[in-house]
Amino acid sequence: MENIKKDVVIIGGGAAGLMCAAEAGKRGRSVLVIEHAEKTGKKILISGGGRCNFTNKSVSSENFISRNPHFCKSALAGFTPDDFIALVEQYNISYHEKTLGQLFCDGSSRQIAAMLESECKDANVQIFLNCSVNELNKKVNFELKTSHGNVTAGSVVIASGGISIPKMGATDFGYKIAKQFDIALTEIRPGLVPLTFSSEERNSFSELSGISIESIVTFNKTSFRENILFTHKGLSGPAILQISNYCETGKPVFINLLPDNNLAEIFTEQLKNKPAPKIELTNFISNYFPKRFAEVFCKKYFEIKPLNQYSQKDLIYISGKFHKWEIIPSGTEGFDKAEVTLGGIDTNELSSKTMESKKVKGLYFIGEVVDVTGWLGGYNFQWAWASGVAAGKFV
Repeated sequence: MENIKKDVVIIGGGAAGLMCAAEAGKRGRSVLVIEHAEKTGKKILISGGGRCNFTNKSVSSENFISRNPHFCKSALAGFTPDDFIALVEQYNISYHEKTLGQLFCDGSSRQIAAMLESECKDANVQIFLNCSVNELNKKVNFELKTSHGNVTAGSVVIASGGISIPKMGATDFGYKIAKQFDIALTEIRPGLVPLTFSSEERNSFSELSGISIESIVTFNKTSFRENILFTHKGLSGPAILQISNYCETGKPVFINLLPDNNLAEIFTEQLKNKPAPKIELTNFISNYFPKRFAEVFCKKYFEIKPLNQYSQKDLIYISGKFHKWEIIPSGTEGFDKAEVTLGGIDTNELSSKTMESKKVKGLYFIGEVVDVTGWLGGYNFQWAWASGVAAGKFV
């Protein structure tokens, strides 16, 4: 068993941890990254369907959720999307823009992980894989007992992530360290996660699993326009994942299923024709939606008959249902399916410039473990890069 001395130990070899390690190593600091999995960057590898949505062209504090919405500004200003794009281009990694400013590798997520590993190698960073931290204490320096031996360090960076996707090896290590050092946590819950229906709605809509519809999804004053996706348990898709960060149990979510049309006006125009159309409602609605969805949705909410047999009041009700479909989710699919963890280390406990604990000198928290959560679309990776660099400049 080794007895190792380092300037900096970073616990967690994901996006934030590797970025921090490379930045600190470039300053001549001796750095050790401890990763409990068999390889680094596992979340990077699965991101974006294997192509890694590594950042977004347009990033501001408004794209993040935190008890203190201003906390992330300093780090995000210190390392911008353009800075990360420059690094990607330096490694000749080709990329493309998808919707809403999202940037993806043309090839594989592996390229981003390999780039970060190369940056660490060039900065003489040492990486322990399959290594667990059994104990962390602070005397003059930090003392760590690990499965690879004892380590002493002047600074320790917690980059262990949240507890979303436990099958990827996610743990609550960071939260345990915070509690050990009496560092406050905000409420922790699943983020960017599918919503579940009540049993009644599940019975009605489960057969629509796989159907996707472009919609505007709204909770209170927050709205997102992207696709929703019906699942066996409820709703997913980008718009639902986005709004899940804002939802509150027992409160309604409203979905405009037809954002580019005014169904009431369409009905009015149709009924001006003489003779008035006798087309049945379901068949008419099928002009705007997948046929199976039109059948299930109309059958659940309306008496099915030809358009010319509905009153004006009926048609207003029908159009309202499509433009402001109200659902009250029974819950979410939980951390197993959540892409991120909302909440974490209370930002009041940290320096926004350095990510260092205000209570424990030399202890830093970066990435997902902190109470800063980005929207879907590359924002959480940008927070990982930015918070990693912020700490890496000072550890």
